[in-house]
Amino acid sequence: MVVLAACAGGSSASIQGQWKLVSYGPPGPSSNQIPAVPDVETSIEFDSEGRMNGNVGCNGFGGDYTVDGDKITFGPVMSILMFCDGPVGGQETATLGVFFGTATFTLDGNLLTITSADGNMAIVLERK
Repeated sequence: MVVLAACAGGSSASIQGQWKLVSYGPPGPSSNQIPAVPDVETSIEFDSEGRMNGNVGCNGFGGDYTVDGDKITFGPVMSILMFCDGPVGGQETATLGVFFGTATFTLDGNLLTITSADGNMAIVLERK
């Protein structure tokens, strides 16, 4: 019983920390993904209080999240609304689109893949 409780607690805590964007795009093999824009600092943090925040190249954003098994439910995500065009704008739109409703995730070593609720978009993050 104690081992099960420890495993359950570890599961919800496992996404906590700082992450950087590696790629985004349709879920599936990494060849379908678009690499994050080079030389653009990205950071997404999931804290222990159920809050997330970050910046993937243009606007800061933040909101609430809860983890249940392999699912992440996002509350409303607030974002600064500066216009971003080109590749940075594309990666920001894709990333923020994943942070809506109840998404699924997989954690493989230092890589976190989050797939949107509708299954059409995924982001791959690497632990910082």
